[in-house]
Amino acid sequence: MSASASAPQTLNQLASRIDPGLDALLTLDWSGFMAELADLREQIQAQLGAEDLQHLYKIEGWGQPASVLGLLTAGLGPNPLSMGGLSLGRTTRWLLMHHIGHRGYDRVPGVPKRYTSKYFARGWRRWVDWADWMSPESWKYEHNVLHHSHTGQLADPDLLERNTAKIRNSALPVPLRYALMLALGLVWKPVYYAPSNLHALHDKQPKGPSGEFQLDAESIKELIFDGYLPYVLLNFVLLPTLFLPAGPRAGASALINSLGAELLANFHTFLVVGPNHTGDDIYRFSHKPRNAAERLLHQIVGSVNYRTGNDFVDFMQFWLNYQIEHHIWPDLPMLRYQQVQPQVKALCQKYGVPYLQEDVLQRFVKMLQVTTGQRDMRRA
Repeated sequence: MSASASAPQTLNQLASRIDPGLDALLTLDWSGFMAELADLREQIQAQLGAEDLQHLYKIEGWGQPASVLGLLTAGLGPNPLSMGGLSLGRTTRWLLMHHIGHRGYDRVPGVPKRYTSKYFARGWRRWVDWADWMSPESWKYEHNVLHHSHTGQLADPDLLERNTAKIRNSALPVPLRYALMLALGLVWKPVYYAPSNLHALHDKQPKGPSGEFQLDAESIKELIFDGYLPYVLLNFVLLPTLFLPAGPRAGASALINSLGAELLANFHTFLVVGPNHTGDDIYRFSHKPRNAAERLLHQIVGSVNYRTGNDFVDFMQFWLNYQIEHHIWPDLPMLRYQQVQPQVKALCQKYGVPYLQEDVLQRFVKMLQVTTGQRDMRRA
């Protein structure tokens, strides 16, 4: 979302629609805040160039040797090197899809077309750029359009407090609820996220009060033949088959390592993705924003950052540790989030806008507390 300087001077007109927890924001100089954000965005835009592309190549390059290591050790028996390498290679593609799919590099001068949103993972390039359980089209609509447009609202397909209502409201013992959530983390993409994306793409309507949804026969067919089957054939049939000339034990070893890598990649992404908008200190909203000021407010107080540091720290968190900045400007290159985050945080402090930032493991615990019914999110 681009900040605009055309917002009202204050947020007084929002008083009747925001709970008392946000009262302190109602007298802010909101137009001043948005004007400074707009100036900051112009500065960033003017700086885009070769530095962003070199950084992109660097991050992509970290995933490639990880994949090679995973493949080279896949036939040596079940081992953590292979599982970890294959997993990191797969999650690197997820990271790249997130930022390229958001048009993060479309306006970088000199960007090769394969790193633009119109070419990356399109057509046959899907199996080179981003082979995953779901189609790029369904993910882009679910995430880029619905999630970013309706953050924290009932129309947000990623509203975890709503989506886990059956677990939250169940009569199961609390430890078992936690166990269910952790188990879901191991398989969340094929079991939940891929079908949820198709529901969003085809039905274009919110989920039920407990996060339930149904796919029609055509959508189920698409899910199987455009998502599950190609991914299974690529990672759990073709990959181990390559090792069969070395003997059946090598083939079985490659299969086990690939399956282990999949569980690890699923849990790694679940650990980082899930807590970005879930916790008892994060707001969910019963209404749509009425103007640019309210929309920006929703994006900031409905999101949380993790600790930031350097490329490795950010790489392992898929750059989702810059979630506030990402929801203000979804279409920035990765490098610019690192550079702009301290300035955005300083502006929030200057204008009194809440800015949540905490270690990812602490946020994961807060997410589990909400999804198991031990805590509730704030309402607005």
